[in-house]
Amino acid sequence: MRNRTIRTITIVSDLILINLAFASAYLVRYKWEWLRPVQFHEPYSSYFVQQVILNVLLFLTLSQSKVWKRRRGEFWVDEMSRIIYATSAGITLMMAVTFFWQPTPFSRLLLLWAFLFIVLFVSLARLIRRTVLSVLYRKGIAVDRVLVIGSGEPGRGLIRTMLARSDLGFKAIGYLDDGTRENNIGLGRIPHLGKYSELEQWLRDTPNLHTVFIALPGEMYAETSKLLKICHAHGVRAQAVPDLLQLSMNRVEFNNMAGIPMLGVRDVGMTRLQNGLKRVMDLVIVCLGSVPALLAMLLIALAIKLDSPGPILYSGMRVGRNGKLFRMYKFRSMIVGAEDQKESLQELNEADGPVFKIKNDPRQTKVGRFLRRSSFDELPQLFNVLTGHMSLVGPRPPLLEEVAEYKPWHRQRLSVIGGMTGLWQVSGRSDLTFDELCLLDIYYIENWSLALDVRILLQTVPHSLFGKGAY
Repeated sequence: MRNRTIRTITIVSDLILINLAFASAYLVRYKWEWLRPVQFHEPYSSYFVQQVILNVLLFLTLSQSKVWKRRRGEFWVDEMSRIIYATSAGITLMMAVTFFWQPTPFSRLLLLWAFLFIVLFVSLARLIRRTVLSVLYRKGIAVDRVLVIGSGEPGRGLIRTMLARSDLGFKAIGYLDDGTRENNIGLGRIPHLGKYSELEQWLRDTPNLHTVFIALPGEMYAETSKLLKICHAHGVRAQAVPDLLQLSMNRVEFNNMAGIPMLGVRDVGMTRLQNGLKRVMDLVIVCLGSVPALLAMLLIALAIKLDSPGPILYSGMRVGRNGKLFRMYKFRSMIVGAEDQKESLQELNEADGPVFKIKNDPRQTKVGRFLRRSSFDELPQLFNVLTGHMSLVGPRPPLLEEVAEYKPWHRQRLSVIGGMTGLWQVSGRSDLTFDELCLLDIYYIENWSLALDVRILLQTVPHSLFGKGAY
């Protein structure tokens, strides 16, 4: 959906809400008489001229404060602060107008109520707009098609943000790079389309392209400038991602030392406080859900025993935070001796990178197939959460042989504790390429918050029930 359409709808709805807010302020002041009783009741029509003037003033302050300029990824609180600022400026101007005009009737308390209702109504409208657009974008409706140029750290940062934040409304058709195998981050939802030298051909052959994001290394400023000119010549919007210290912007730390701007590098990972808060949340949730989880595990254990011979649990070594090994537990979902058959099934592997996955794995048992689809095979990992080796949310704990094949940037995902679920699970799980899985994990690490963990946990429930992307 084009920004112009959204902007027009926003402006019209805001003006309607401003007038509804003014009418609500009149009701509160003259009909319901909140805060102070009314000595002289005035008809609503006597305030019509003041309402028109307030509309004009608010139109000016809202437009000057860029309230109607949609900023993708902006927090609702930040948007609300701009609404408060613009509305307070408009009400202040209205007070100044009435001081010189001296209209009759006039009520300062009515303007105060108008201010409160305008902020409330418009802020709620923004929240509704966010929700509606987020739902549409997640379904691939009204998204803007974009092309990414670059697959170094700035490019990877941009791609992982698009993978993790479908609510931004961007649909990347793919990425172009310098053509070296080292920078190729694999095919998947955002496929590798070729070299950036082929940009003109892609612009000619790709209709309805909204934006080209250029994320090349800083030393390639000449190429960046050339690519910007090519996009401009084809009438396609282009934006360049700044490459400070060849790092993701989330890792660049800005400081001011006696007026001298300083740039530093922030470590990838979580602080002690963040790890402490995360640990407390894990323990609280596990304790609250322990009884139903134990009942479910007892039923699953009985089903496994009745379905096939062998142990109920499977345990294997995994690589945890900072490369530490630990033993992870799962319900057995395969026949006994499944590991011995892995080598003979390599040609059936459907995953890229070091990961081994087969959609219809012949080693799975009947119960195991259901457990994999629903992710119920991972319930015993609650024990790993209690012991502190895992968290409820985090990167998928890898096998030792997988880590041996990691590229240097892949290792960033080992800077935090692994999790039972994560962005990788609610974003498609086995449908993701290995590089996309790593990009989502790094995005999670750089943008961690308790709210993000809660959102992922809530999204995990429907993904597990419907088994989307799991095998």
